[in-house]
Amino acid sequence: MHSYTIGQAARLLGVSPDTARRWADGGRIATHRDEAGRRLIHGRDLAAFAVESGQGANGGDDEVSYTSARNAFPGIVTAVKVGDVAAQVEIQAGPHRLVSLLTREAVEELGLEVGMEATARVKSTNVHIDRH
Repeated sequence: MHSYTIGQAARLLGVSPDTARRWADGGRIATHRDEAGRRLIHGRDLAAFAVESGQGANGGDDEVSYTSARNAFPGIVTAVKVGDVAAQVEIQAGPHRLVSLLTREAVEELGLEVGMEATARVKSTNVHIDRH
């Protein structure tokens, strides 16, 4: 079974190593030690934790949104470029940079501006996965 170091797990979860270490210390993520004494997290345990924490990514808001797009990336707007008809919005969601092309009207209706929280939702019929 594949295992990850605290640092690798933190990178995959989009948090700092200190946060991942606190979660491990608090028992939120199960760890074990290798022969060198390093704390490791089993891949299956990390995957389960990622799914569980992703389900609570709504941020605790009371507002419920209904959507068929299941891939949600909450983050912060880092750039908004508005043209006459179209616009480009960039969101940094943990280690992920997402860029969306949408109408100028949509950007104005949503009031999108740099520094505000937003969630990028991705729905695709074609997703490529690379194995590392």
